[in-house]
Amino acid sequence: MNATAQPGGTMLVRYGEISLKGANRQTFEHALRRRLSEAIERAAGADAPVRVRLAHGRIYVDYDEQEDDVRERLLFALTRTFGVVSVSPARRVPLDWGALVEAAEALGRRAKSGGARTFKVEARRANKSFPKTSPEIARELGAALAARLDWPVDVRRPDAVVQVEVREWAYVYAETYPGPGGLPLGTGGRGMLLLSGGIDSPVAGWLLAKRGLEPVAVYFHSPPYTGEKALEKVRDLCRALAVWCGPLELYTVPFTEISQQIYERAPDPLGTVLMRRFMVRIAQRLGDQVGAGALITGESLGQVASQTIESIAAIADVADRPILRPLVGLDKAEIVELARRIGTYEISVRPFPDCCSVFVPRNPATRPRIDDCRRAEERLDVEALVAEAVARTARERLGPAPAGRMGQETASPAR
Repeated sequence: MNATAQPGGTMLVRYGEISLKGANRQTFEHALRRRLSEAIERAAGADAPVRVRLAHGRIYVDYDEQEDDVRERLLFALTRTFGVVSVSPARRVPLDWGALVEAAEALGRRAKSGGARTFKVEARRANKSFPKTSPEIARELGAALAARLDWPVDVRRPDAVVQVEVREWAYVYAETYPGPGGLPLGTGGRGMLLLSGGIDSPVAGWLLAKRGLEPVAVYFHSPPYTGEKALEKVRDLCRALAVWCGPLELYTVPFTEISQQIYERAPDPLGTVLMRRFMVRIAQRLGDQVGAGALITGESLGQVASQTIESIAAIADVADRPILRPLVGLDKAEIVELARRIGTYEISVRPFPDCCSVFVPRNPATRPRIDDCRRAEERLDVEALVAEAVARTARERLGPAPAGRMGQETASPAR
């Protein structure tokens, strides 16, 4: 990316939890900077005149204000990068009082035309070489704006807050947009996300991506019982998650033979639990190929028959690594709210069934015993079925959906 050292636009990017990392702080800061650079490149292009700087516990993204809609594209990308707490689009000006007043006046004029009837100024002078103190900046700049714009000051409940930070440049801004928070993607390793196409599993993947775990999606496809539209729905879910995570790998496992053999040879009540035991085994094999140290599922305690304590224990019986279930304590309304927020809900409710909803037992066991599951699997050639499914698995890499598609909201200022 081309650097720019001229007055112009700067995104002030704040991070929170990373600052508590002690001796590992630099590692997390550099990881966040790298993720931001990737997100910016996807949003603005590799040749865009954008520079990412790390200084004084903050990240600065300098850009050319004359570029068409670059501000909006950067805001969209930055507020969807894990590790970012908030972003303020600022005007970057030299350490000159006249330039600072002029920039603040332009911001104030826009805020006033947007309906802000009152305002106040807040200032922070980190660069002590600037001749005015923080209180002096706030007081004198407030007086200048009140006189130039005929704009009343209200220090208790202002409609707009014009903020000034004096560092190597002066930064003037009046809006702050929330980010997702959390930790930079990848700092927690990789995890295989068992993506069904429903509402829950994409939310589970998003929540753990927010904690730094990079998801690799695996989908179990059962044609002709589940069709091409069901697979395309899962691809769209990956594209929606990629808005937050960057390009996502999707592994599509042929699961028809396994489902049919369970349906024909195993006790009907154990059908769902046995399918999930196969899914865990296959996801682990694929995880070995991509360095995934955990599995991620959308299970929520008590939501369906396969999500009782006994069922969860029977499924985990075949696991050789942690199975992370970030939704286990959430109810459906909370999960739906999150799905709407991250842009996956409208995709998940498309009416195309997955394999778990096609091969449903008539009377599913809610308290399956592990010994019963193991005995049932003695009627199946488990190793051969798993090896065959892994060998026939297809891999693809899916990039993010364009901004504004599939339910992603545009950035809105924090209230």
